[in-house]
Amino acid sequence: MKIHNFSAGPSILPAEVFQEASQAVIDFNNTGLSLLEMSHRSKEFDAVLKEALQLVAELLHLPENYKPIFVSGGASTQFALVPMNLLKEDGKAAYLNTGTWSDKAIKEAKALGNVDVIASSKEDNYTHIPKNYQVPKDASYLHLTTNNTVFGTQFRKIPATSVPIVADMSSDIFSYDLDIDKFGLIYAGAQKNMGPAGTTLVIVREDLLGKVDRHIPSMFDYRTHIKKNSAFNTPPVFPIYVSMLNLRWVKKTGGVKAMEKRSIRRSELIYGEIDRNPLFHGTTAKEDRSRMNATFVLNKDYESLENDFLEVCKNAGISGIKGHRSVGGFRASMYNALPLESVEVLVDVMRDLEANKG
Repeated sequence: MKIHNFSAGPSILPAEVFQEASQAVIDFNNTGLSLLEMSHRSKEFDAVLKEALQLVAELLHLPENYKPIFVSGGASTQFALVPMNLLKEDGKAAYLNTGTWSDKAIKEAKALGNVDVIASSKEDNYTHIPKNYQVPKDASYLHLTTNNTVFGTQFRKIPATSVPIVADMSSDIFSYDLDIDKFGLIYAGAQKNMGPAGTTLVIVREDLLGKVDRHIPSMFDYRTHIKKNSAFNTPPVFPIYVSMLNLRWVKKTGGVKAMEKRSIRRSELIYGEIDRNPLFHGTTAKEDRSRMNATFVLNKDYESLENDFLEVCKNAGISGIKGHRSVGGFRASMYNALPLESVEVLVDVMRDLEANKG
């Protein structure tokens, strides 16, 4: 049976990426060595690292002053490293609170300096993106989470501000074209649209660094990793390699613009069914719906059908459809590698449930 992987992360990757990556585990490029045992200082892995960074720059159209690096520790580590590197001791940072991950980022930043939460949708259970807020002009940066995997909201428009924007793009990077000039720093865990868990991409505008007086340990200083081309210490070799393969796939299949078109088609299909089907309703404001994570629940009169729905999903090969444990319901995560066919199968299951139980 074909499995339709709607997991929120680690998530689906292209089949051809798995094939090539599995061969590299056994014998990397006919070297007789597995990539897992190969030195990170070898010319073979150096070529992988350079290509991965070059593909990031090419796909996102990075100007020369924006430096991409691969680091360890997941996006959660960046919650602390961003203010450590950018938040001046006598300054403040502005944060938008739109979900679980931005809430965690705010907590970490408060341990390092003054944080101004300028808007939040927490009281509304994060069902929308805040509007009509003012960004302090004296803020070191404005932090936002572009896509909120748990609650299913996404910034459709990046705020216009003169303050450098720091964006956690873990779940929607490489899914739509960026106006990179709007951002001062972007970070993203690999395990959604880029590759497997184990590495994190950071892109930073170089002139923002070196402005704080605090001591930054070498491993936590972005300048260290820029200077050492992401190889200051042993990098996460295999996750970077698989990310490189996946970025090759993105380029080959039309680049970020093609990913965006596919994303729009998938999300329009699932949201169209959620809005049409009397058994279901969406949980977020329509104008803020995520193209990556569609969150929905059964209507009150049909809540007893939850186990039936999950069972028919399982029988149809649908995996990972259950909502986050903190909110319940259902969540269809639709990252770059998910084929439209998988969404069509999910929609068919929803229609069948309506026909048989509605």
